[in-house]
Amino acid sequence: MHALLQNGQCTELAVRLKRPPVTQLFFGQVPEAVVKAVPYLYTLCAQAQRAAAQAACAAALGEPRRAVDDTALWVEMLHEDFWRLLLDWPKALDLEPAQDAFIAWRALRLGEDCLAATQKLWRETLHELAEKCLKKLVDRDSLVPHVAIPLNAETWLAYWQGRSDQVPRGESPLSVKIAYRARLAEVAAAIKALASATPFPIAAAGCDGWGIGQSATARGVLTHAVHVVDGLVARYRVWAPTDLHFADDSALTALLAGREFLSKNEALEALDQAILALDPCLPYSVELNDA
Repeated sequence: MHALLQNGQCTELAVRLKRPPVTQLFFGQVPEAVVKAVPYLYTLCAQAQRAAAQAACAAALGEPRRAVDDTALWVEMLHEDFWRLLLDWPKALDLEPAQDAFIAWRALRLGEDCLAATQKLWRETLHELAEKCLKKLVDRDSLVPHVAIPLNAETWLAYWQGRSDQVPRGESPLSVKIAYRARLAEVAAAIKALASATPFPIAAAGCDGWGIGQSATARGVLTHAVHVVDGLVARYRVWAPTDLHFADDSALTALLAGREFLSKNEALEALDQAILALDPCLPYSVELNDA
């Protein structure tokens, strides 16, 4: 990512997103082989990746979607959220990360005490730490959090089949602080869902060999798309939230719009926080030059 500091503002933002062509490995494979391979190739949010792949393949073949482990999916989402909120956000705001509390929860997340440990982590650690983080975030704010993009498999199916030229993209958060509040709201909702055994959000749409599968993740909506011809995968695509947030500079530009900085270090901190708010699932580097 590249930006220019000019007259106290970040300008000429440029984003270059590079991904290895992993989905080409699926061409010519039977759908079931793809479903089995996906969580090994996409290890981040592997449960959600598998669920989206299976939903897409089932929709393409006109078969019912398999049942999923809802608890495992909620815990996977919370793991990513807690990682960011307890470790990465405090570091970005010059606060002490809650590393010990996170490690303790992580050790219990797959056992019978998962729910109790999760509720305790929220009540005794994250709630207080979040208040400290919010005080450090000084950009635009709103008590109404950014609304997460809903699952929209039918819209994606139209795009996948070529009936629509527009890539489905939701609105980006208006500020880093709003994005942070939205993540807190997501955690609170996920904990309630875990306690009430609420089904995890998964959607599918498809016909005549074309299939879309979607799953919620901590970063947003994950979309898998498949086209099956004569029982074999002819085309396959994956759109992760990172692919949409960092397809161009628009999301980052929106988060930094109107902000003025007194120094290069201050601008770098704001840029890093904006990137963290959008939460790429890939390693990244930032280059900020003075005009």
